[in-house]
Amino acid sequence: MRWSAVVLLVVVSGCAAHRPSMAELAPAPVLEENHFSRDRLSVGEAELRQILSAPVFLEAHARIGVLPVRNGYAPDDDVPVEAAPATLTDALEGSGLFELASELSSEWPITSGTAGLRELAARYRTEYVLLYRHRFTDSTRANGFAAGFVTLVGALFLPGTTIESAGVLEATLFDVKTGTILFTIYERVRGEAISAPPAVENRLQRLHHELVQDAAKRLSEHVILRCQRLVAARPATAAPVAELEPSR
Repeated sequence: MRWSAVVLLVVVSGCAAHRPSMAELAPAPVLEENHFSRDRLSVGEAELRQILSAPVFLEAHARIGVLPVRNGYAPDDDVPVEAAPATLTDALEGSGLFELASELSSEWPITSGTAGLRELAARYRTEYVLLYRHRFTDSTRANGFAAGFVTLVGALFLPGTTIESAGVLEATLFDVKTGTILFTIYERVRGEAISAPPAVENRLQRLHHELVQDAAKRLSEHVILRCQRLVAARPATAAPVAELEPSR
C-alpha cells in the first residue's frame, strides 16, 4: 500500500506540473492602442508581438466611412465623379454590420499621412475607414483600320487605334483606433476599345469609367463578405451582431 501511495503521488504531481496555467488559457487582450507614431521608424519587438497576438474583429455598433484616396493613400481631392465609393457605402449601410456608413469628404483641413486619415475619421466619429482607389495601366496599338491612315481624312475618323487597359480596384479597411489594417481587397479588371487617333484620350477615360462601374458591385460584395467574417470573429464578450440594426 505504501508503494502504491508513492506511485499515485508521483503521477498526480506530474499531471499538475504539465497543467496549463490560467495565463496560458486566457485569450489575448483586445488591441486598443495605436502603436504607429509618425516620429518612430518602426514598432518595437514587444509591441509587434502584442499587435500580432491580438484578436482581429469588427466592433459592434461601429460607424464606417468610405474615402477615395490616391497614391500614398493621401485623400483624393478631385471632384468625386466616380460612383464606386457610393456603391461601397450603400452596400455597407445595407449590410446591417455597422451603425452607420457614410462617404467622407476630403475637403476638411487635415494633416498629411496616416495622422490625417485618423483626424478626418475623428471628425466624422467613425471607428473604421474604407480606403478606395483604382489604378490602370494602358497601351495602344494599330489595328486593321489603320490602313486607311494613308489619307488625312482616314487618320481623323477611322478607328484604327486599339486601346487596351488593365487595372485594379482596391478597398482597404483601416482601424482608426489602432492604426492597423484589417484587410485589402483587389478587384482586377481588363478591357479594350477602338478609337480614331484624335479621340484616344477621351475613349480611354470612358473605358476606365466603364470598367470601374462594372466592377464596383463585385468589389462591394467581397468587402461585405470580409466584414462578415470579422464580425464572426468578434470575442464572446462583445455585443452580438444581432443587436445591430441598419440605420434608417
